[in-house]
Amino acid sequence: MIKKVFFLFVSLWVFLLSMTDPETMTQVKLGERLFFDPILSKDSTLSCASCHKPDFAFADTVAISPGILGRIGRRNAPSVMNMASRSEFFYDGRAKSLRDQIHFPIEDPLEMDLSYGEAVERLKRNTYYKKAFFQVYNEDPTPINLADAIASFEESLETADTEFDAWMANKPNQMSPSAIRGREIFMSDKAKCFDCHFSPDFTGDEFKNIGLYDEIKYKDKGRYEVTKNPKDLGTFKVPGLRNVAVTGPYMHDGSFKNLKEVIEYYSDPSKFVNHPINMDSTLVKPILFSNQEKEDLEAFLKSLTDRQFFKHIR
Repeated sequence: MIKKVFFLFVSLWVFLLSMTDPETMTQVKLGERLFFDPILSKDSTLSCASCHKPDFAFADTVAISPGILGRIGRRNAPSVMNMASRSEFFYDGRAKSLRDQIHFPIEDPLEMDLSYGEAVERLKRNTYYKKAFFQVYNEDPTPINLADAIASFEESLETADTEFDAWMANKPNQMSPSAIRGREIFMSDKAKCFDCHFSPDFTGDEFKNIGLYDEIKYKDKGRYEVTKNPKDLGTFKVPGLRNVAVTGPYMHDGSFKNLKEVIEYYSDPSKFVNHPINMDSTLVKPILFSNQEKEDLEAFLKSLTDRQFFKHIR
């Protein structure tokens, strides 16, 4: 039922976008239409928005998103919001820019399963897109301008209307005492959260092994698959934390259902994984948060939610 309602929503969105006169088309508007259009999947049933849902900060609500024909991929679909300043993309960092990352999900046989060249040819054969691309780029669809259009839309998805941002700017806010305490814990030497989750988007685009690799339950080698460097075994890109309260399930495999489980993991990873391989040394010794500290950390993480998503906080 949920899938059917979502499909109807996407179809309506594409229809409304189709009413846009190409004469008023911009890179962002063109990219938005492409993002919601299933034309970029092999059987025309799946769009970017199928796995990156607007109501949930453009993340998915399941551990692993299904591709065409119900094929199941390997990793959780992260949010594509607040990506304009990022330097690494995908959990394994295989793409170095938003424009470089566009072709991967389109061509992935477990996702949209369409050759990038065929995607471009489809757009060339489409009367609307042919006209729209010429209006924006003064040329037919190409691999480069297709990527540029979608990336331009994704670059527009920046958020900063949170209780935390308002509190930091000394503007009216509803930052709770618990959330303020949670920020202090987040920044503390005990928790060391800020060591990895820094910058305005709470990520340094680094790769870390937090213990979710043991070749038993957790077999994804992460960054190593790209670099072949043994030091990268089990390391994954540190995600940003803006809107994190609405983007679960969490971790590269979506194995943690909610923020409580994530905080429990960081409190004592040994309760989850007996013999992690290549785990970052800062996590070897359990932190052992108190119950109050766990509640406060969760409150702080929720305060990073853009106000447009409040109703979807889980």
